[in-house]
Amino acid sequence: MSRKYLDPKNDLTFKRIFGEHKHLCMSLLNNLLKFEGDSRIKSLEYQTPELLPELDILKHSIVDVKCLDEAGRTFIVEIQLYWSNSFRARTLLNTAKTYSRQLDSAKKYSDLRPVFSLCLVNDVIETDDELSGKYYWEYGIREKYHDKHIPGFDFVFIELPKFKPVNPAHKTMFDLWLSLLTQVDESTDEIPRELLENEKTKEAIKYLREGAYTRAQMQAYDGFKDMSMIEVSVRHDAEMKGEAKGIAKGREKTLEEIMELIKQGVTVTEETLKKLSKK
Repeated sequence: MSRKYLDPKNDLTFKRIFGEHKHLCMSLLNNLLKFEGDSRIKSLEYQTPELLPELDILKHSIVDVKCLDEAGRTFIVEIQLYWSNSFRARTLLNTAKTYSRQLDSAKKYSDLRPVFSLCLVNDVIETDDELSGKYYWEYGIREKYHDKHIPGFDFVFIELPKFKPVNPAHKTMFDLWLSLLTQVDESTDEIPRELLENEKTKEAIKYLREGAYTRAQMQAYDGFKDMSMIEVSVRHDAEMKGEAKGIAKGREKTLEEIMELIKQGVTVTEETLKKLSKK
């Protein structure tokens, strides 16, 4: 299939944009975390992600960028392609682990700095009709009955499928970054004009052109995409069967077979997935 652009939610492209270009990552964080005034990030340094071992069988649904700003605050950026309750627990644990590891260099507890977790979810988290239009969720440690906040842990979850583009004339950088993540993919033939008119999103789009990647990089890109397709197929098959024990066993067997095919260099097509899911 001929494609001009790649999906920014893929592991390879997301890290190319936000894991290699500090000014773009800083813009994403400042705007999606809604930092204003003195709270805005002025500089940052990338950190080596120290993620927890994956407990789920599916290990290819999360991409991660971790960085530290000039004030000592840590930021973890993740994309979750498919939502599960275990991801929420994993996010809490990973954030707590990052916070506690500051003790390795901190001389006293007052030296500990906040950890922010930005989770971009390409799935629907809340299905309640009353919350159907809400896609931006902020969590922190707050007093139950009063507006009091203990700094240290802050979480933002954004449901990408619920984001609706606003009038181009009124778009902020918040809207532009979410538009890039939701309106550009492999089927895109023409980029929305407002994304090309903004200096930062225009630069990001440059890193989404297929021609900017080597053959080996494209193999990694397609491998991640294959695993995403597998997860969709396996989840759908599990929902159709509806048998708790069979779900876990069937998912594991199917994934093992697909992984073996990928290791052998076999292209995993949609037809292949259908055949394996029927076994």
